[in-house]
Formats: sequence, C-alpha cells, structure tokens
Amino acid sequence: MNILVTGGAGFIGSHTVVALSEAGFTPIIVDNFSNSEISVLTGLEKILGKKVRCHTIDCNDAAALREVMLSEKIDGVIHFAAFKAVGESMGAPLAYYRNNLGSLVTLLEVMLETSVNHLIFSSSCTVYGETETLPVTEATAVKPAASVYGNTKRVGEEILYDVAKAHPLKIIALRYFNPIGAHPSGLIGELPLGIPSNLVPFVTQTAIGLRESLTVFGNDYPTKDGTCVRDYIHVMDLADAHVAALQHLLVTEKPSLYDVFNVGTGAGNSVLELIQTFEDVSGSTLRYQIGARRPGDVTAIWGDVHKANNVLGWKARRTLREGLADAWRWQQQLGARNK
Repeated sequence: MNILVTGGAGFIGSHTVVALSEAGFTPIIVDNFSNSEISVLTGLEKILGKKVRCHTIDCNDAAALREVMLSEKIDGVIHFAAFKAVGESMGAPLAYYRNNLGSLVTLLEVMLETSVNHLIFSSSCTVYGETETLPVTEATAVKPAASVYGNTKRVGEEILYDVAKAHPLKIIALRYFNPIGAHPSGLIGELPLGIPSNLVPFVTQTAIGLRESLTVFGNDYPTKDGTCVRDYIHVMDLADAHVAALQHLLVTEKPSLYDVFNVGTGAGNSVLELIQTFEDVSGSTLRYQIGARRPGDVTAIWGDVHKANNVLGWKARRTLREGLADAWRWQQQLGARNK
C-alpha cells in the first residue's frame, strides 16, 4: 500500500518512513523543507537500500497535493507537516493557526476528493494542558492549551472528530509525548535548523561544543527537583506506533472511525534527570544554567498508555538511556554542523 507521509523529511516523519518500509508499506514523502533538509533523503536511502519517493510541495497547496494523491495512488496518509515550536508559537500565533490548521483542512478536502479514507494524525499530549491528575489517560479532560502550538493540536482533533462524523473517513489521532533519540545507524535523527527548540538536541549540541551552555527553564516547579517532568519516548518506538495505528485502521470494518491514543512510555523524567542520564551515557559534563520559566511549558506530563498497548498491540520498548545514546551518536556523526 502507498502511504503519503506529510512532513516525511522531518524528525518523526523520517523515522516513520523507515518503520513503514520495514513493515511492507511504500512511503511517499511530501515536504516543503521549511524545517528539514534534503540530506535526510540520503540517510533514508542508505538505511533502506533503495530510492525514497519524495515530492517537494506545501500541504496548503491543494492542487499539488491532489496531483500527488492521484499520481501515486495513495491508500492512506500519516500527517506530520506542521510548525512545532512551543516558544515560537507564542509569538507567532497567526502563522501557526494558518499553517497547522489550514494545511489539515486542505488535506482533508483533498482526501475526500480522491477517496483516500485512512488518516493518522500527529497530535500531542499538549492537548491536556496543565493537568492535575497524572498519568493522563485518553479520558482525561482536554483543557485550553498552554501554548498556541498545543491549541493547534487541540483544534485539529476537533476538526477530525467532526469530519469523521460527517464523512466515511477512518482517523486515529496519536497524542504523543516527548520524542527523543535517532535511528541506531546514526544516519537520520533530529536536525533542527538554527537554534533547537527541543531539549535533547540542545543537550547534544552543547556537549559537542556547538552551544556554549544549556538553559534549564525554571527550577521552582512543584516536582521532585524543581524542573519540568516529561515522558521521553524513543522516536523509533513512536514510529512503530504509527505503523500499528495504520494497521489497526486497515482491518477495522467500520465505514468511519475517530479514535485517540496516548503514545509514550508511561513514566516521567525531570529535565535534570535527563541531563544527568546524558552525562552518564556520553561521558560528557554539560554546562548548564538555570533560567526563568518559559511561557507555554506545563509542570509535568506523562501518559497512561494501556489503551495503545491493548488495542494497537504496541508498547514502547526502548529506554531513556538508549534514546540519549542514539541521539549522541547522531550528533557525533553530524559533528559541529549548523554552527
């Protein structure tokens, strides 16, 4: 089956391309390369040992998207393409709403026009906002998001719910937590353009000397060491979850479906715990300083993942140490790139 992977040259998308291919699917990437590099395709082709099909288009371009859907005979879609930086979203809300929600609406319209009815949506645990009960389950109330980015995911889910009620579409939204790591080959990994917005690439770039020091945003949170707590999931486990969700959609006999699943490890680690684990794994001593809290950050979040375990037959298998070791291997392969 031919599976369209929007944003397939990005961090999670590229690793999902590997997982799809290894599961027997044919992934077709569409990406506008606004936040990714063409070199990712070279890494993918080395891992897979074959050419990767890729179209350089923007998901807001309905005509281009329609042409790819028809020419590639697409059977299903995994939608990653979106702006994704929490901090940036707070200063550029209109850009985030226009891109993240506009592209989703465009994609859905083109899917209906071309009779493509399977969709996996890249959602986020940010839809739970600042929650009082941990771990969060899929039944945990969705709250007003703490960030504009999170709100695009919350509203995106509402759009999908409404569309699945009105049309014969089968849709799963995966609410995942904090992806880290890289492919164990070191050939693909997280490749932020410019200054990273995520913790782990900032950690690895600091360790290799690309960044002078790392800022921990706040140490006065009501957690065990005062720093934020997150559920850090290996990107290859996350990629496998997308394949499991797609396979679940393909066997369901319902004409339309909308469902959500948490995708995480089921445990939380603080920012300082992650830093200490990285130092242990890499043998490096990180230079870091404590800064002010960052707007949009929630105190703590980790997920109950029993639903994904039981319904999708999926479970996270890789540890925090493995994720950080793979991320460090990837960074060492890159060297001081993007300096």
